[in-house]
Amino acid sequence: MFGGLRERLQAARARIGSSIQAAAAPQKEPGDVPDLPAQSPASSVTFADKVKTFVIDRELIITDSELAGALSDLEIMLLESDVALPVTDAIIGNVKRDLVGSHRRIGQSVDGLVVTTLREALLDVLGTGFDLSEYIRSHERPVKILFTGVNGTGKTTTIAKVGAFLKKQGFSVVIGAGDTYRAGAMEQINVHAERIGIRIIQHQQGADPSAVLFDAVKYAVSHKIDVVLADTAGRFHTKANLMNQLGKIRRVMNPDLIVYVDEAVAGNDAIVRAAEFDKTVGADAVILTKADMDSRGGAAISIAHTIGKPLMFLGTGQAYDDIIPFSPSAMVEELLGDG
Repeated sequence: MFGGLRERLQAARARIGSSIQAAAAPQKEPGDVPDLPAQSPASSVTFADKVKTFVIDRELIITDSELAGALSDLEIMLLESDVALPVTDAIIGNVKRDLVGSHRRIGQSVDGLVVTTLREALLDVLGTGFDLSEYIRSHERPVKILFTGVNGTGKTTTIAKVGAFLKKQGFSVVIGAGDTYRAGAMEQINVHAERIGIRIIQHQQGADPSAVLFDAVKYAVSHKIDVVLADTAGRFHTKANLMNQLGKIRRVMNPDLIVYVDEAVAGNDAIVRAAEFDKTVGADAVILTKADMDSRGGAAISIAHTIGKPLMFLGTGQAYDDIIPFSPSAMVEELLGDG
């Protein structure tokens, strides 16, 4: 995943490192010690040791002008990878803050310094992630999770994947089929539930989704189920009546978590939609589907930073096991490679 962004960050890493290395090149100034003729073995060893100590211990102060070109290249690389402009500005700002004006001994590794700086800048915008299993263990059961999102982003399949994941973690799960408008949606969630062996609560087509999800919670309470996964009809953020209905569902169900689902390949569109859903019904975490198709990787970084909500999972395929708990540190290591 994210091969394009990884290649660009590798290039940026090398470019910044070259800028710092060039600044560290020895410069002769008035008062520098001139080259001396060869000394006797005893005195030359002593003299060489002194010069070596002087050079290695000497500190380089990195300046803004020395990094300007490299940081400009990094900015272009991030924007070309679908990283939103405000997020790009934040990354560049963090890199400048940590590098410009810092002291580096000439013998210190340039690559190590750059990688550390880029890693910290990316981790700062990605946040901490969201450990769903730990959340469930530390909260009163049943934990009620409401899933929202736009039509066609793979929300229902994602719910099935999360259900399968939680079963493997030892939790009991029930699904509330809150997408009551389309017969195809009801059939789809039924097929998923049967395949992964999870109980589903549903009403007839056209029923009030709030009533369905209320019954799902009631079932979970009476049967001591650990988690309720509540499906909802996909909707567009521009449709006010549909968005308002989500508000009703939220009031009736009173979810512990609201999870917004979108596609990693949606780029900046996903950022706009996520912000609108967050404003209307709220969002505690984000799941991005089709992360395996996102060669550039900017959406994952941009959404996490722009709406200030942690990423919970990345969907990486069609199978039920194709879902990865999101780890900011693991993503950054993938992007920066073996540095």
